[in-house]
Amino acid sequence: MTVVQDCVGGTRLNGLLQRCRESRKLVLVIVAIALLLDNMLLTTVVPIIPEFLYDIRHPNESHGAVDSPEPPPPTTAAPTTAAPTDSTEDQARLDFLTDHTTVSPDADNVTTTLSPAEQRRRQRHKDLIEETVAVGMMFASKAFVQLLANPIVGPLTHKIGYSIPMFTGFIIMFISTLIFAFGRSYGVLFLARALQGIGSSCSSVSGMGMLAERYPDDKERGNAMGIALGGLALGVLIGPPFGGVMYEFVGKSAPFLVLSALALGDGLLQLLMLQPGVVRQDSDPPSLKALVMDPYIIIAAGAITFANMGIAMLEPSLPIWMMDTMGAGRWKQGVTFLPASVSYLVGTNLFGPLGHRMGRWLASMLGLIIIGICLMCIPLARNINHLIVPNAGLGFAIGMVDSSMMPELGYLVDIRHTAVYGSVYAIGDVAFCLGFAIGPALSGSLVKSIGFEWMLFGIAILNFMYAPLMYLLKSPPTKEEKRSLILGEKSSVRYVTYQNEEDEE
Repeated sequence: MTVVQDCVGGTRLNGLLQRCRESRKLVLVIVAIALLLDNMLLTTVVPIIPEFLYDIRHPNESHGAVDSPEPPPPTTAAPTTAAPTDSTEDQARLDFLTDHTTVSPDADNVTTTLSPAEQRRRQRHKDLIEETVAVGMMFASKAFVQLLANPIVGPLTHKIGYSIPMFTGFIIMFISTLIFAFGRSYGVLFLARALQGIGSSCSSVSGMGMLAERYPDDKERGNAMGIALGGLALGVLIGPPFGGVMYEFVGKSAPFLVLSALALGDGLLQLLMLQPGVVRQDSDPPSLKALVMDPYIIIAAGAITFANMGIAMLEPSLPIWMMDTMGAGRWKQGVTFLPASVSYLVGTNLFGPLGHRMGRWLASMLGLIIIGICLMCIPLARNINHLIVPNAGLGFAIGMVDSSMMPELGYLVDIRHTAVYGSVYAIGDVAFCLGFAIGPALSGSLVKSIGFEWMLFGIAILNFMYAPLMYLLKSPPTKEEKRSLILGEKSSVRYVTYQNEEDEE
């Protein structure tokens, strides 16, 4: 009897597992978790790395040393009585003069010189600007490596399916997280960041391709990708405050050890439910060259690039700009990205279905315009509260573009090519990576040469200029229309040739 019950129980369990493996919703959950953890690792380092590297290079400098008041130098001059003032600005000017003015007893005039405290402030400002370059290059390394891996991973999914690259992405991410936890030098952390790029390529391309295959209906696909991008957004949301708070109160290794444990759980879920194995595609996939030569796919991909370039430039430069201009501590540097992350989560879930209804081209056009406006508002901030509205608007608008253009790429492949999605989402991920490669790599040099403000004004103008191109995606021609157009052109050429021959006769 017991044996029979065990057999029945085993049969039911196998049946349940089989139903779970065939469930589209479970696949959606696995992809969303993979994107969440990948982007948690991506953004957890944002508040940690700049200050950690600064501490490595300036081990003898305490964070409060620069801003601590210095006792005034002894002087034999008679004290100067300042007129009382109710103005905060006048009081600040008076404090500045008190801190930076040396009174000579042998002269009638006041000689203004830099105090040691001000000299330290200026040296720290210079060091922070230099730090922006190094941090920007490290942050960009992940996107550059991902950029190189995507054209390999995309066609590979056509040959072996999506599950093996997906599981490979988990393994690489797990290793990268452990290196981040125990790395103590710029070179080791740079390696960890670059290695993450390979894992991200495997997870992103495979995950999006898997969703596009499981959700063939365009409307359902848009909703599913909006939810998956919500997982991405949640990772971006949790990452910076999680990293900043853990680094402040526990230590540098703690957040990465927690992430490695979560990644291990995701890997076990993939192993159990997806059962990684080789799955070959039935239909012939479109070539990567054919997709790259499609102008409509390039326009959609370009929107993803420009939408994400602004926030990518802010990741290495905004924390350092806040340290420099606001004296912001670690937790403030992490929390400053919180409004953008929350609004990105709202934007992706809202415009997954809404973009299909109102027109994805229109949602992307409006998103690019809002991004430009918010980028121009950020340098006007004078404290962390002033950053809330522009950062929230920036995240919401990026969510509008991403949740509209990711399903649009699958739709363009459906109507203009063959419904095999690995390569087109490799292009979409390349577009995403271009923004996160060019942005951090250039931000340090641009901050150093033209300043933080003009850097953001420049990328805002680029978003304004690109936005009108979205109108071309309003009604892209289908494969049949394209074929008819080509045949029509050939017929016209034949007719003109025939008429010329008749005229010659």
